[in-house]
Amino acid sequence: MKFRTIARISAIAALAGLAAPASAQQTITWWDFFVGGDGVRMKALIDEFNEEHPDVQIEATSLEWGTPFYTKIRTSSAVGQGPDVMSYHLSRIPLGLDEGVLTPITDADLEAAGLSGDDFFESAFEAAKGPDGTLYAVPFDVHSIVLYYNKSYLEGSRFLDDEGKLTGIESVADFEEAMQTAVDNGSETPLTYATGDDGGVFRVFYTLLSQQGGTLIDDEGQILPGDSTEKAITAIETMTKWQSEGWQPEQALYEASVALFTSGRSAFHMNGVWEVPTMTDLAADGSLGFEWGAVEVPKLMETQTTWADSHAWAIPIQGEEEMDPEKREAVMQIIGWMEEHAIQWADAGHIPAYKPVAESDEFTSMEPNATYSSLAERATYEPRSEVAGVASPAYDAAVNIISPAIHGYMSPEEAVEQTKAELQRRMQ
Repeated sequence: MKFRTIARISAIAALAGLAAPASAQQTITWWDFFVGGDGVRMKALIDEFNEEHPDVQIEATSLEWGTPFYTKIRTSSAVGQGPDVMSYHLSRIPLGLDEGVLTPITDADLEAAGLSGDDFFESAFEAAKGPDGTLYAVPFDVHSIVLYYNKSYLEGSRFLDDEGKLTGIESVADFEEAMQTAVDNGSETPLTYATGDDGGVFRVFYTLLSQQGGTLIDDEGQILPGDSTEKAITAIETMTKWQSEGWQPEQALYEASVALFTSGRSAFHMNGVWEVPTMTDLAADGSLGFEWGAVEVPKLMETQTTWADSHAWAIPIQGEEEMDPEKREAVMQIIGWMEEHAIQWADAGHIPAYKPVAESDEFTSMEPNATYSSLAERATYEPRSEVAGVASPAYDAAVNIISPAIHGYMSPEEAVEQTKAELQRRMQ
């Protein structure tokens, strides 16, 4: 009788289980700014996640990069109509905090994602924090400018080693000698970067400033404090010399700067790691026409460092509402999964910020990423200021003030004073 009763109870429980509704699926609203090659790779990651996780589904929307994206985040968050998770540049953290659009990422959140602070490169993880040390984003990559080079213009010189890799550049003088060598070997414009574009000018300027130990904006909000003013002048003087010598293009917009290199007219190209797929694809279909490489920007000044930023994941404010804990756990599950699968993102030229992937055999054999991945340990992120970061007043000053200066329309000293005045005005 006892066993019959147990069997009957078990049968009823089983039927009840069959009749009970399945647990509700979590649908996560996702916004990013990834287009082109980045967009293709991110869509593939999202599709793979959705296929593996029928209980958590990402509904993704890609919006226009830069100011339009961040403006929409600000307005949608204010009325509680924003996404559950979004891509974010770490350089925008100060402005995001000033606008009040970011929620803290807690230790419990990281635990839910299967992550910890020790999993990330320190420079990236620190850049994801606010002034008080609170974490507001989870870094996904480290992306920086690198130095692309066309080997054909350096053959037979001291700037290529026995394996055909760039070598021998340890100062501005070395780099200028390499550019002149390229000219002597037929390069029309030995160095190309976006000299007429905000991002191209700012990243080169900030790299040269940082390599001197200069500070654009300190923690107290001082602009070019102490001897950083002189170091900024030196950076602009260097870029101006490259212009006056005819070593770099005049007022080149982004696309034109890339085309100068890919068409074989330039020996060197300073641009982001995100152009690695362009070079790889052109080389694969035979339309590049030369052997190329990419390295960390050499030590041109006193120390080797490079401007860098990171794509990251952040959870925006939702008006007056708090995110449901189960949904937040699902968001963190997505973030953790993306970090673990970052090798697919590295295919776009990026360095994974998640060290277990960055130190994996698969990544350390990925070229040219592995060659320049050392920059992640010594990269210099942008100042923690609401006037710095992507699509910020600092970038506006680069194209409106520093670019005219390197083209001879004002002196480096005048450009520095105008930049200081403009950023100071924008802080008020």
